[in-house]
Amino acid sequence: MNAKVICNDKTLYMAMELSNSIWKLAFTTGEQSPREINVSARSTAAVQRAIARTKAKFGLAADAPVKSCYEAGRDGFWLHRFLAGIGVDNLVVDPASIEKSRKHRAPKTDRLDAQKLLNCLMRYWRGETRVWGVARVPTEAEEDERRLHRESERLHKERSSHMARIKSLLVLHGIGTRRTMEKRERIPLLKMWDGRPIPEAVRQEIEREYERLELLNEQMKMLRARQAKQLAAPQTTAERKAQKLHRLKGVGPVSALTLGTEFFGWRDFKNRREVGALAGLAGAPFASGDMDRNQGITKTGNRWIRRVMIELSWNWLKFQPESELSRWFRARFAENGKRMRRVGIVALARKLLVALWKYVDRNELPAGAELLDRGWA
Repeated sequence: MNAKVICNDKTLYMAMELSNSIWKLAFTTGEQSPREINVSARSTAAVQRAIARTKAKFGLAADAPVKSCYEAGRDGFWLHRFLAGIGVDNLVVDPASIEKSRKHRAPKTDRLDAQKLLNCLMRYWRGETRVWGVARVPTEAEEDERRLHRESERLHKERSSHMARIKSLLVLHGIGTRRTMEKRERIPLLKMWDGRPIPEAVRQEIEREYERLELLNEQMKMLRARQAKQLAAPQTTAERKAQKLHRLKGVGPVSALTLGTEFFGWRDFKNRREVGALAGLAGAPFASGDMDRNQGITKTGNRWIRRVMIELSWNWLKFQPESELSRWFRARFAENGKRMRRVGIVALARKLLVALWKYVDRNELPAGAELLDRGWA
């Protein structure tokens, strides 16, 4: 553990180590030894009682300021909103940004983790703002806007899973899958490798898979209709920026809404480095002594944006071939084999993301890009 940080102000510091059943709260003012209290998970009343009792234990006034922190994770941001509502100055921190011991078998317990958070919290408020990364907390409305595209992607994955299961059952009995999956009505007519009908249990399982598949298709159709409505008549900042992105040739509705709701709609970027870093598309150099190599991209940012930008970059090359970015890619990577094209597409994704940021925030159209008339008023 690091040496104890001394803070002589009368502020109560609280670190929260969250789990599914028990939350461990660690308190200190910098003068006393840390006090630890276990409370039931998601019990806001228990958290308030623990704060009040600790203030009394440490001899603090009932209205003494409280600064707290917890790691971003499964519990999301509702806890931050609760703490802010009772006057606690809370931080939601990126777990991956917290420094860790380099020992081969470093001990790890909830108690040690809470103490580590507590120590970093005090260091942060003493001026060491780079001790960790602090998450930008969206409003409830901004957070809710992201649900549509995330559900849509999850449904796509589930659909692929059901399709793969049906194909596996057919191949298991020597049946080709190229035409047999076109219509559900063909299932009872299928024949195995020796001409016999497929076993009854297998037929029923395939029927149930098709029922689930049809339900998914209906839900996906409904979500696509909602996305089309959002783009045609935007109501929020994120939707208006998504509509603007969708005017670019090669930017589809899903990509536009993902970029709008996840990235551009509620975040303020100061420069291109922040854009690349938040998407996890920034480089990760490794230079020490005579060693100097690149480890690739960090992949520590928003995975939704990183995925959609890789897909969008391939589309950009296809639909915006005369743009400056497409010409840059062809000049550097097009003739250097498949591996270099895969490397180059990541570099293009980073450059394209910065260009899209400038387009939606500063109205700077990417050089050579084409706009489409989508028929909106």
